[in-house]
Amino acid sequence: MLESHIVEIDGTFVGTVILEDDHETRRFYATHDSVRAFHNRILRERDDLTRQVARLFRTARAGAGASGGGGRPLR
Repeated sequence: MLESHIVEIDGTFVGTVILEDDHETRRFYATHDSVRAFHNRILRERDDLTRQVARLFRTARAGAGASGGGGRPLR
């Protein structure tokens, strides 16, 4: 791991984007259940991944608000 960037969506820490040794590949490390589907997802562009994670997080949050549930952070 060369560097990482925190991914925070609407004030909630949901994971980290990690730059791999090849200086191009970025891997997402999910820390929030609502975006676990993206855990270890690899993409070339960080912004593409961040947009997808944000969409999934907001969709899950909207669904949880309607049902009264909620995502819990991973431990």
